[in-house]
Amino acid sequence: MRTQRLAGAVISVLTLTLLATGCGGGDDGGADSGAGTAKGAAATAPADRVEPLATVPEPRLPVTVDSADGTKVTVTSADRIVPLTGSLNEIVFTLGLGGHVVARDITATFEQAEKLPVVTRAHDVSAESVLSLRPTLVIAETTTGPAEAVDQIRDAGIPLLVVEPARSLDDVGRRITAVAHALGVDTAGEELSSRTAGRIAAVRKRIPASGDGAKPRVAFLYLRGSASVYLLGGRDSGVSSLLEAAGAVDAGKESGLDKDFTAITSEALAKAAPDAILLMTKGLESVGGPDGLVRIPGVAETPAGLDRRFLAVDDGVLLNYGPRTDQVLASLVEQLHPDGE
Repeated sequence: MRTQRLAGAVISVLTLTLLATGCGGGDDGGADSGAGTAKGAAATAPADRVEPLATVPEPRLPVTVDSADGTKVTVTSADRIVPLTGSLNEIVFTLGLGGHVVARDITATFEQAEKLPVVTRAHDVSAESVLSLRPTLVIAETTTGPAEAVDQIRDAGIPLLVVEPARSLDDVGRRITAVAHALGVDTAGEELSSRTAGRIAAVRKRIPASGDGAKPRVAFLYLRGSASVYLLGGRDSGVSSLLEAAGAVDAGKESGLDKDFTAITSEALAKAAPDAILLMTKGLESVGGPDGLVRIPGVAETPAGLDRRFLAVDDGVLLNYGPRTDQVLASLVEQLHPDGE
């Protein structure tokens, strides 16, 4: 649910499904970060807001930075920023520069950004919409497209920085630092990186030790029922490090799925044998909730299906790996270990 922050092949799936579902990254400004737990108990979800640093930083520009597409970008002004993913929007706002942001990607779901104009359709950027806002800096990811739109923005003379997408907990600090440096607020970047790392570490300390050493096996399902999209996450889905940090095992990865996502089959689910199933909130809603989920072939026969042990995290934050990653991890821990066990 921005992320939010999806890897590889899922981008093409999102293009097919976003019009039918509103947004693959979750476009509700008020959606919960944790919307389901083991056997349906409600998780405590924080409000869908970011928490900016206490002091608004003053950008020290110009700076010249390396872009992930092999170019160098000189940033001379941070007055009008357009971040082209929900995750990047979240970082800019949390650094304290939300007042400089003039547009959002459809996956920027948090409350402070909800009134900004949207410059993407599905996951395709509208170059015309971006240029009409007279940005002084556009921040994109290597997966941002179409390429023609990105080229059109750059050809118009707008500084356009491309950063690598986030795929694991190890990327959180790197991304914050890279964005902060491009905005000329290095000190704020260091503060936010430190704050985020500390909060993630604090959550990890609360994870109960397993008495028998066994960790729950969790399968990540990406679902868009209205478009008949049913996918099982594998090694490169983006959730592995979150699940491992929460004291679980990525069942898809451990069962030998070496891609990002593969079509759900009864055989694949049986091999994964998940004790719990992780979903994006809108994905679970799109198939009719828990009752609809167990009607997907193979789900009801898994240990997770038999126990109805389903975990849900908002689309807009699950895979962002940004400043709210501690909230995502805390939601997973709460849902996986509701009794502190």
